[in-house]
Order: sequence, then structure tokens, then C-alpha cells
Amino acid sequence: MCGNKKVEIINKNMEKRKNTPRRRPPRPRRETSRRKPIRKSSPRKPANKNALRFAALGGFEEVGRNMMFFEYKDEIVIIDMGLQFPEEETPGIDFIIPDISYLEKKKENIKAVIITHAHLDHIGGIPYLTGRLGNPLIYTTGLSKELIKRRQEELPNAPRLNFKIVKAGDKEELSKNFKAEFFDVQHNIPDTIGTVLETPAGRILHPGEYKLDRDSKGKSKTLESFKTLAKKDTYAFLQDSTGAIKPGISVPEETVIENIEELLKKAEGRIIVGTFSSLLDRLYEIVKVAEKMGKVVATSGLSMKTNIQIAQNLGHMKIERGTMINLEEINKYNDNKLVILCTGAQGEPDASLMKIANGEHRQIRVKPGDTFIFSSSVIPGNERSVQTLKDNLARQEAIIHTSETMDIHSSGHAPQEEIKEVLKTIKPKFFVPIHGYYFMRSTNRDLGIQTGIKKENTVMADNGDIVEFTKTKAELTGERVPASYVFVDGLGVGDIGEVVLRDRRTLAQEGMVVIIASINRKTGKVIKNPDIISRGFIYLKENKELLNEIRKRIRGIIGRIPHYQDVDADYVKNIMKDQISSFLYNKTNRRPMVLPVIIEV
Repeated sequence: MCGNKKVEIINKNMEKRKNTPRRRPPRPRRETSRRKPIRKSSPRKPANKNALRFAALGGFEEVGRNMMFFEYKDEIVIIDMGLQFPEEETPGIDFIIPDISYLEKKKENIKAVIITHAHLDHIGGIPYLTGRLGNPLIYTTGLSKELIKRRQEELPNAPRLNFKIVKAGDKEELSKNFKAEFFDVQHNIPDTIGTVLETPAGRILHPGEYKLDRDSKGKSKTLESFKTLAKKDTYAFLQDSTGAIKPGISVPEETVIENIEELLKKAEGRIIVGTFSSLLDRLYEIVKVAEKMGKVVATSGLSMKTNIQIAQNLGHMKIERGTMINLEEINKYNDNKLVILCTGAQGEPDASLMKIANGEHRQIRVKPGDTFIFSSSVIPGNERSVQTLKDNLARQEAIIHTSETMDIHSSGHAPQEEIKEVLKTIKPKFFVPIHGYYFMRSTNRDLGIQTGIKKENTVMADNGDIVEFTKTKAELTGERVPASYVFVDGLGVGDIGEVVLRDRRTLAQEGMVVIIASINRKTGKVIKNPDIISRGFIYLKENKELLNEIRKRIRGIIGRIPHYQDVDADYVKNIMKDQISSFLYNKTNRRPMVLPVIIEV
């Protein structure tokens, strides 16, 4: 057959397929936090060259991936560069980082990166992004620097970073148009700083993440910092929204430690504390309680062990000799003398606590009477894995305490009454709720209005929205910069797209069917019954009738292709995939991934 005849046959078949109505209805899509409802977009305004521009590349529609920037003419200042942990809708992804394509084109304009503190949702993107941004100077505190450096060393080919160490009270001239002053705030990791940016539009206050933790006398160091800052007018205030939906005030850290100390006194066996490896203040207080009670402390989890060692080296933890022991030594001590600090309180499958619960940990097996203390809140999305973890421990007769039953955790994010107290103290002209889902930020906006801030002076920006600040206005321009998810999968950054994720979701939800057909190239006939492999779809031995129907349809599909020897194999596979997918949906109301394999002989 000539080439023109072959093309004619293919075109006819494609036209026939195009005009044939699809019989299968569209499958309903599950809503996730990644999809936003359509909103009324404000008309795009001409860019004001004399305005200060602001945008978030992450953190304004999720918890995590925090990164934002200020831009004035040819100068850019970035604040934070974090990651977000994967969601249910991103199977197989290690984590998610910001889209920096807008900044990458202007990397020569980047004058500074300010890092507020060393949690991964604020520093986790640095190893993947700084090189693409020209390796700009990073302003941060000593502890944050060391934790960032340690993470940088874990990734091959990550560039050596440039740092400028700052502390509370320091003033830095970042560029011709940007100056910064740093101040102390209380979070749940040492060396957390807030920033006052002096800009052409005015004085912008970015406190990062904080709480008003009060001592036994009712005094808060963070509130005192804000009172000092309030002596000067604040043009715009950027307030974290993560705690805005929680009423009341923070549980004092002193109360948390008192409760944990009480649990340590009552425990007759081993005490195993699960928390974040970055909660260094909490970890240090637990170690001090253990010292006072004559107990030794071991750590399980590389990140926790590393962070504690760095904090010790920098003088943030002063631990007596002999208190910390290697995990391999725990069998040398009586159970009632042991405190073990573990990672994995979020139910992560490869972290220490889950390995202990599943009996997979090398040194630790659950014993009846072991006391497990979950000194952390559950991150939204981790509820099921944490519940599974607690169930597995309870089945092995462990004693479990969580922050739901007693005050053994205090969030590092200011709740409602503390946010209102700070806003009444600062009295900003403009208010920008940052960090968190839209509901969190809208609740935060309402708190600002309750304190006297005019509604028209609050700015509700999503990721990518450009906000313009001038002497008299703070408003959305209608312009957007790219702010989509960038996926990190192994050593691959940004090479996992929506098509791959869709295939992974299909495999996870519907399974797959592989069809292997051996065909005589000359005659176009199926030589033997096609082999069918199913994974996650049906159990083959119990569905022989369905398998026979599939084989019958495959033979029919191949038999209806005229002049098979002149037709491209990929075209045949596409026909098989479409028609078998439709058949399986009609039979089972499920749509597995169909992978045809053709062997021509």
C-alpha cells in the first residue's frame, strides 16, 4: 500500500473517532486546597513605576511554602524561602516549593534574602532555589544559618551560600531603597526575628511568626518589642494567620513544661516524647526536667540529633555531661531512667515513632507501660496517619498522652486575642493578613477590623497577586506573577507535571490493566489469547468472564484494522486504550489506567 493510502485510512479512522459521541460521563473531581473558586478579578491597572510592589510566591493559600518579595524599580528583597509537605493529591512527591520564574528573570535585581527562622516551611526551598536566583546574600540569625548550612550540605551540587549574621537590634542597609531593622519575637525555635523594612512607601512591619508567651509574672518579651516599635508610625503590618482561627491566648510554655514534668514523675517505665525536631526550646526544657529527675536522654531521628548538637555548639543549650546518651546504650539503663526524644509525631511513615509502633525500629520495641507523649499539634491533612500511629501504640498497651487531653503543647502562632492585642498596640495604617488558607486569612482580616482598622485598608492577596504600596494606597493591581506548585521528587525539581500526577492519582484510586497482544505483522491477526495483568483493579481469578470479554474485544479491534502492516503501532495502541477503557467503565463504573503492549512477530 502506498503512503497516501495509509494516511487516508488513518485520517478516516481518526475522523470516525472524533465524531463518535463519548458514552462515558465525566468523573467528578475531588476538590482540594490547590484549586481556588473562580473569583471576580479586578481590572488590571497600569503599573505605577513609583510604587512599591509586593507578592507572595507561596504561603497565602496553604500552610507552608512561605516566600514573598518586595520590589521597587530595579531592587528586590525576598523574605523566606520555604517548602510545603505533600498532599493527598500529590502522591509520590517529596515536597513542594515556590515557583520563582518571575524572580529568576530578574535575579540581578535581588539585593537580599531575609530568613525569619529555621522551620522548613521557611528555609526548605533554599537548596533548590538560591542557585537559580544568583546566590544572593542571606540575612539571618546564627542558629538559622547553621541549620540552613546543614540542610544545604545534604543535597549534592547545592551552592555554597552567602550569609550576613544579624540579631535583634541590628540595622542593615540592604540597598539604596531598602533598609531593615531586626527585633526579637518568641516562636518555638530560638533565634526567631521580626523585620521592620524601611521602604519608599513607608515603614512595613513583618514580625514573621510569633506568640505572646507570658512568664509567671504575666510579662511577654515579644509584646515589649511591639510596644517599642509602636513609638513610630507603621505604614503596613503583615500578620501571620495560622493561629487566627483559634480563640483565646497561647498556652504558656511554662504550663506545658510543668505538665510534661508531672507526666515524667508519674511514669513507671520509659518516656518517649514525639515532637518536631525544630522545637528546640521545648526539647531543651524537657532535657532540663530529665536532668533534674536524674534521667538520661536519647534521641531517635537524625534531624533531631543534628539540631540539638547545633544548638549546643551555639550555646542555646547547656546540657550537663552524661545526660545525653547514644540510642544504642538505652539497654544499659533501667526503663524508669530513660527519656527518648523522637521525630514522627505527624505519623510520617519513615520517621522514628511510626517505626517504633510498627515494630521496625532497630533499638526500640514497645513495652506495656511505656509512656508516649505527643508534644505537638496535628498538621491539617495528617489526622489519619496520626490516628493510625496512636492506635498501633495503644494495641501494644502503651500509655498515650496528647495535647487534646492536656496542655502538653503550645503553638508558636498567636491566636485571636494576641493578634488583636498586637494590632491595637501597633495601629498600622494598612493590614495584610499572610500565611495560611483563605479562611484563616479572612478571619485574620476580621480581627483587624475589630481593632479599628478600616476594611478598605486591609489587603487580601492570594499567591501571585501583585499589591502596590504608595504613600496613600495599598491595593491589588489585577496583575499576577507565576506562583504555581513546583514539585520535588527525589533529585528532580519541577520535572513532575500535572500529567504525571494525574497518572499517579489514577493508579492510586483506580489501579491499572496491562494488555499484552502478540500480532502477526503481515496478516494483522492476534496469534494467541492476549495476556492481561491487573494491579489494584480486579482479582483476575474471580473475574474470568470479564477477562474473556476483554480478549474478545481486543481481537475485534485488531481485526477491524485494514492493511495492518501499514498502520503505526502507536495508533493501534491508542484505539485499544480508548475502547477498552470505555468498555471497563461501562462494566465496572471504574476507570483504571489501561496500558496496551503490542508484540509484532
